[in-house]
Amino acid sequence: MKTHIFQALNRRFNTRALGQGVTMSKILLVTFILAAVAAPLIASQNPYDPLQIYGWDASSPPGTVGSGGYTYWMGTDGLGRDLVSTILYGLRISLLVSISSSAIAAFIGLTAGVSAAYFGRWVDVAIMRLVDLQLSLPTILVALIAIVTLGPGVDRIILALVIAQWATYARLVRSVALTETNKPYMDATRLMRLPTLRVIFRHLLPNCIAPAVTLVPMEIGHAVALEATLSFLGLGVPIDRPSLGSTVANGFQYLLTGQYWISLFPGVALFGLIASINFVGEDVRRRLDPGSNAI
Repeated sequence: MKTHIFQALNRRFNTRALGQGVTMSKILLVTFILAAVAAPLIASQNPYDPLQIYGWDASSPPGTVGSGGYTYWMGTDGLGRDLVSTILYGLRISLLVSISSSAIAAFIGLTAGVSAAYFGRWVDVAIMRLVDLQLSLPTILVALIAIVTLGPGVDRIILALVIAQWATYARLVRSVALTETNKPYMDATRLMRLPTLRVIFRHLLPNCIAPAVTLVPMEIGHAVALEATLSFLGLGVPIDRPSLGSTVANGFQYLLTGQYWISLFPGVALFGLIASINFVGEDVRRRLDPGSNAI
């Protein structure tokens, strides 16, 4: 009896803690998004504009009053860029790259997975062998190969992340589409001899979207981490476009000199962004997939 009571109390405590964590994550994520959108309005300087950067303020500690008359609340990096402004503009890059790449990858993966299930035979074999080949490699390795081949740039890193992510959607959607193709409404479309594209995009694809929707938020968080990793390695966005990953990398060389703030604050912002996206994504998955609600 006591065991059941403790289990019930533990389950209730975990549920309440999870709910509070999700609420805080939603607030944090909305704050990040609003800050990124309003970056040109609230940032004290534009880190893209060399005329607004004072090189003699380089590596200034937090709280320093800069040559421009404003306070560097988080200090400056090795180039003299205000870290608050750099983080705000870095959030714009991270969110732009991750959301764009995940949306495009989801569309390609949905189309490929549904096509493989609907047509079957050699189409299914060709698509799924390509998916198996890609998923057999680490995602970061696929992204590295793609970005080295394509070259640096925001548009190219988006394409590299699409290449690295589409296979995950394709495999998930194919498994769902195989079940859908055996349902009565699909038999009706065959008897009515509807056009193939109409069957796929109007009947089959809409019934396969829900599983992909649960995957999108998690893949956005994954894309943020991938972009930051590539930028940290110097293979992401160009050096004149501040990114959270590249800012952390720029400050890495100053850690032993005591200038911790150059890497610390962008790293905390990056961690908070990824964590909030993952918490919100997990909440979306739990709501859309009732079978995963058990704690």
